[in-house]
Amino acid sequence: MITLTPYLNFDGDCREALALYAKVLGGEIEFMQSHADSPMRDQTPPEQRDKILHARLKVGDQVLMASDAPPEHYSPAGAYYISIGTLDPAEADRIWAGLSDGAKQIDMPMQQTFWARKFAMFKDRFGTPWMINCE
Repeated sequence: MITLTPYLNFDGDCREALALYAKVLGGEIEFMQSHADSPMRDQTPPEQRDKILHARLKVGDQVLMASDAPPEHYSPAGAYYISIGTLDPAEADRIWAGLSDGAKQIDMPMQQTFWARKFAMFKDRFGTPWMINCE
């Protein structure tokens, strides 16, 4: 069996981002460890110790993993989106409201399209690119 799991890197705000994603998506943070709580504590610069080394968010049977990237390795999200699918237009609107609040960029606001009752594309306030698709 093979699984594909998105792994998100953040610029120091992983803890806050995953808390929002868990709340909006109805998920549970199953694991979250900072550098300070890891065996790598002494090899980590003091200013990075409170940053997240690894986290796992479970939403239904789906998983998102994430961490705070070291500053020298962080780059903003590029040519991908995390796609959320639902058949319920009200749920699409609720997720849109929760994740797009304070968005860095809205590529396409929530609207009807020729393929979907509701569709949106945006980068949330943490820079994560999302698509919401309600067919």
